[in-house]
Amino acid sequence: MRQLKSEQFLPIDIQQAWDFFSSPKNLNEITPPEMTFKIISKIPEKMYPGLFITYKISPFLGIKLDWCTEITHVKDGVYFVDEQRLGPYRIWHHEHHFEKVENGVLMTDILHYDIGKSFIGWVAGKLFIDAQVNKIFKYREARLRELFP
Repeated sequence: MRQLKSEQFLPIDIQQAWDFFSSPKNLNEITPPEMTFKIISKIPEKMYPGLFITYKISPFLGIKLDWCTEITHVKDGVYFVDEQRLGPYRIWHHEHHFEKVENGVLMTDILHYDIGKSFIGWVAGKLFIDAQVNKIFKYREARLRELFP
């Protein structure tokens, strides 16, 4: 299993950070445009535990995939967790943490993912999956600096 951990300071208050990230409608704002990310399920203004969100997404090579995540844990203003229920990964467990710090918020992401134990999965990971996951997070970091300068 692979792990990616990312931290980013946002010069906003905790409520503004939580309002932005807890709204599924903002996912498209922080996803690379080449992934042609589109939410296809009805979504509420704010997430809650047990919420399923379905998407069409092209994570690599322009191949369109169905993706479904479940919001499994939410502690308002502190953290939430999304887990893939249908999609390209064998495991996708993404924790989003928010901590009030001086002059803003420290946002920490912890992602555990696995694409499978087969030889094909291992090769795909080495050739492009790991790089693609890193690219998504780097895009998001840059986009958040634009949205919250």
